[in-house]
Amino acid sequence: MSATPAKPTPPVVKKVPKVIEQLGRKRTDDYAWMKDDNWQAVLRDPSLIKADVKAHLTEENAYTKAMLASTVDLQAKMFEEMKGRIKEDDSSVPAPDGPWEYYSRFNVGGQHPLYCRRPRGKTDGEQILLDADALAKGKAYSEVGGTAHTNDHKLFGYSEDQQGSEFYKIFVKDLESGQLLGTPIEGAYGDFIFSPDGQWLFWTNRDKEGRPDKIFRRPARGGEAVLVYEEQDDGMFMGVGTISSDAYITIGIGNQETSELRLIPAATPTAEPKVFAARKVGVLYDVEHWDGKFVIRTNAGDAVDFKLCTTAEDKTEAAHWQDWIGHEAGRFIVGIGAFKDYLIRVERLNANNRIVITNRSDKAEHPIAVDEEAYALGVEGSLEFDTKVMRYTYTSPSTPRQWFDYDMATRTRTLRKTQEIPSGHDAGKYEVKRLYAKASDGAQVPITVLKLKSVKLDGKAPLLVYGYGSYGIPQEPGFSIRNLSLVDRGWVWAITHIRGGSDKGWGWFQEGRKFKKKNTFTDFIACTDHLQKAGYGSPARTVAYGGSAGGLLMGAVVNERPDLYAGIIAAVPFVDVINTMSDTTLPLTPPEWPEWGNPIEDPAAYDYMMSYSPYDNVGKKAYPAVLATGGLSDPRVTYWEPEKWAAKLRDNTTSGKPVLLKINMEAGHGGASGRYDFLKEIAFDYAFAIWAVEKGWTKA
Repeated sequence: MSATPAKPTPPVVKKVPKVIEQLGRKRTDDYAWMKDDNWQAVLRDPSLIKADVKAHLTEENAYTKAMLASTVDLQAKMFEEMKGRIKEDDSSVPAPDGPWEYYSRFNVGGQHPLYCRRPRGKTDGEQILLDADALAKGKAYSEVGGTAHTNDHKLFGYSEDQQGSEFYKIFVKDLESGQLLGTPIEGAYGDFIFSPDGQWLFWTNRDKEGRPDKIFRRPARGGEAVLVYEEQDDGMFMGVGTISSDAYITIGIGNQETSELRLIPAATPTAEPKVFAARKVGVLYDVEHWDGKFVIRTNAGDAVDFKLCTTAEDKTEAAHWQDWIGHEAGRFIVGIGAFKDYLIRVERLNANNRIVITNRSDKAEHPIAVDEEAYALGVEGSLEFDTKVMRYTYTSPSTPRQWFDYDMATRTRTLRKTQEIPSGHDAGKYEVKRLYAKASDGAQVPITVLKLKSVKLDGKAPLLVYGYGSYGIPQEPGFSIRNLSLVDRGWVWAITHIRGGSDKGWGWFQEGRKFKKKNTFTDFIACTDHLQKAGYGSPARTVAYGGSAGGLLMGAVVNERPDLYAGIIAAVPFVDVINTMSDTTLPLTPPEWPEWGNPIEDPAAYDYMMSYSPYDNVGKKAYPAVLATGGLSDPRVTYWEPEKWAAKLRDNTTSGKPVLLKINMEAGHGGASGRYDFLKEIAFDYAFAIWAVEKGWTKA
């Protein structure tokens, strides 16, 4: 008789207590040793990691693999399902630009796209500008960040991250000769621009902490870099772009509550950038150039959900702004875009978008809207300014994405493409519902639900509740080829539109940040409770899922109400809040103080953050099964956050349910590069969800 295999045992994690004194307060961190002293170098070269940290992460990965060994076939099956919903030789709808139209496409089996162009209106004559599959060959990680071509169509630029650390190299290619020009630009952000005349390349530099500090330019074909602008406030994000009319090069500077724009006339691209309107704490704005003047989207003057103003080109300071489209509470003006004869704006109301088009000749408006419970409507943009055609997309949780070309003059639309699901998709099988949960303070929190129509509301279905709730980022209810692998197995998939996002406006975001951050967590708990009471699931069959700042949500919620969930999936989770927001060497710390607070200087911020910080509030509780994931090269949520949190959870849980940690040793914040390798990571997460509900650890 063969012996029964021994049940996997979790790694034994050493404790090295470190007492930290800050603002007259003390805290003890038993796992501070997991942070590599040389972490910045490790992001660029993971082989430099400390031996004891590497050994521990290797043990954790092995333990997780052993515990989930019974799900290997399920992972493979779900991966094949997801892959089967992807058109392998898919391509984007070509975007016209002068004599050419530009697009991307995939080869069958390809992980990365090919960037191409062909003569306008033709189906042949393709030119491959960049083969990202060939670029990635032989590399553990390769991700193209941005691409651009000059207006004369002679040069093509692209950026590549070879580690997942988000430090990009920028390359410029001569499209006639096929040769790369000049020396690659190192240590940049992924986005860059060519000046409208095609003579100059502008980009944003990353400093040693990984923050944007300078804007540079150089001759597009190669040459010496010249400093264009240096930002002195390390609490600001920054980027370079062009305005829709190509009349100006823009330098955008800002954080979650304050912004400033600097302009360079396109006619004189080597001129010094000029401030559009001086930054003022609490005032956000962005601009378009249209109809001989500037249109400004701003929250100035207590316009919480934003308004539109106009001003003359030579009078850009805020004192000259004239209200045009006034503020309406709850109608969030998300963004604006300009064409020669039309201005478009996207508005969001109750977690759904609409597009409003304004005619330049008479300022008449008309909307594009969809009469459904939950959907996502977005603008694709255009490479051309002088056109009457605007491209937009429509999707819902049950409806694959559609691309429409909309003639703004005739108000007619042409369907250009429908997302193809090769393995088949019957939208009629599914039900999409918009529910509302009553928060602890009475706020109505939207929930978007996707399920099979055949699933009964008797509490027996497994339920996955997804949330994010930070930075004003909304959770738009679109179609996902991934989620169907749970929904088709009888799961209910619920998206929570909680405070901290802008799903119900910018005020909705403000009600879930800084000293109101706990609203994000109580909203999510209220949504879970509402769903369970309405029969969409039960605590024993509910899994919560969130990533990055959504991982913070997972950590806070599971500390508060571990009884509501059978499992928690926290992907690249921001859980070590106090330590991270107190470390000014980390890339995102100073720029994110407006979001979270500054615990270095503000005792009230310290105390409030300490009251919810997931890592610091782990206690002796019956935690559900937990999966925490991370990436060794992640500059946003460093690997030691999930590592420390998992160790502390495992040391404190009283339930006997497992705490698992999986660290990708060759990737960063976004996980694996390549469309298929990334799906394997999602299949792993979903297999864990099923395993947690079915109590797979009892069989491990």
